[in-house]
Amino acid sequence: MPTAFEVERLYCIADAASLGEVALGDAVDRMVGAGARWIQLRAPGRPDAEILQQARRAVRAAAEHGARVWMNDRPDLARLSGSFGVHLGQEDVPPAKAREWLGPEVLIGRSTHSRGQVLAAAEDPAVDVIAVGPVFTTASKPDAETPVGIELITWARDRTAKPLVAIGGIDADRAGRVLEAGADSVAVLGAVCRGGLEDNVRRLLKAVGES
Repeated sequence: MPTAFEVERLYCIADAASLGEVALGDAVDRMVGAGARWIQLRAPGRPDAEILQQARRAVRAAAEHGARVWMNDRPDLARLSGSFGVHLGQEDVPPAKAREWLGPEVLIGRSTHSRGQVLAAAEDPAVDVIAVGPVFTTASKPDAETPVGIELITWARDRTAKPLVAIGGIDADRAGRVLEAGADSVAVLGAVCRGGLEDNVRRLLKAVGES
């Protein structure tokens, strides 16, 4: 298992498609400069070489501010880039296999969309962080699951001590409600990637009580 780690209340997702012309490395540099401390890189469909180059740049930028980078879906690129963690969906490499590749120090997050998936992640020794969602309807991921509502956050909180990250349709107006329901952290994509990155981060940090 990884050593003890601090969960950040704001978990930004730097999504290549939503960022448009802004490169992932530049986006992370700006986000951490504004105060973000956990940033996940998401770039489905982009060439591996491009993702790896941007991930290494992001890891360096984050380290300068005491921040951490997560890689979406790809344990191999997480390892090569020196990322702090990897986030795995239900259709990705199983956490146990990812742990074999990554060793004990890289964190593993797991997406869950139902009570059964939450329980499986809670019982899986390879999983360090459990993401629950989508909490609300989200336009950021066209193939997203049906919204699970805040109720699943509260249900999960009663059944695991592992950190819970709420994701899906969360913005500054909804962040407080989700944290009150039992989430340790809120993951945001559209609310951080669309518009002014620095202003978005500051607004979200204020909403989660970190400014």
